[in-house]
Amino acid sequence: MTGVKEFLDGPHGRLAYRQRAGEDAGRPGIVWLGGYRSDMLGTKAEHLDQWAQANRRSYLRFDYSGHGESEGRFEDGSIGDWAADALAIIDAKTQGSQILIGSSMGGWIAALTALKLPDKAAAIIFIAPAPDFTEKLMWPSFTAAQQETLMQDGKLELPSDYSDEPDLYTRKLIEDGRNHLIMDGPVAIRCPVRILQGMKDDAVPYIHALHFAALLESDDVEILLTPGGDHRLSTPPDLERLTRTLDRL
Repeated sequence: MTGVKEFLDGPHGRLAYRQRAGEDAGRPGIVWLGGYRSDMLGTKAEHLDQWAQANRRSYLRFDYSGHGESEGRFEDGSIGDWAADALAIIDAKTQGSQILIGSSMGGWIAALTALKLPDKAAAIIFIAPAPDFTEKLMWPSFTAAQQETLMQDGKLELPSDYSDEPDLYTRKLIEDGRNHLIMDGPVAIRCPVRILQGMKDDAVPYIHALHFAALLESDDVEILLTPGGDHRLSTPPDLERLTRTLDRL
């Protein structure tokens, strides 16, 4: 069964999750790791649930603290906090190896999870992966005045391309992100990796995904570039590519 919201006591409050039990304990389960300010009821997460049901595979999705239906305030969170949430729920609610699927910021969280628990990661699918985005993508995109506002006031609000509510960035997010950077040298992820990336992604440029792929130590890395793809990669063809990639893994 799925669709029933449950809670786990996490390191930063109760974490909301939904879980589908699989029927073949010999195959890896699936874990969804969402993006910045996203939740477990998004298009890709729901599509994967349908795939898991059809294929009788275990599937876990959850909301980081301060996201979706989980406890906490979004502005209090950071990369380290959300990675700790992921480690806690994967440790508590999964058995055996898993295929991690990380979207955008969730790609960074998936990478941190695989580096911390390498035996848990049977494979990883990165969707528009954004490791180190706070330092390599976000911070340089701010003007000098915006950087000053963020550091002095502790937060910065800017219009969002994906929501009616403004995007919120905090000094804690930037400063904590610097403690979890992984793209300054080889990335010791050695399991099979698949990267799905849109070439018209204006949030995570595809060159960022290519740079990340080049740093991975895995000898089984494939990149699928979609010329017309945006950051969401949530159109029906995008979703079909995602589950086709999962089928092949």
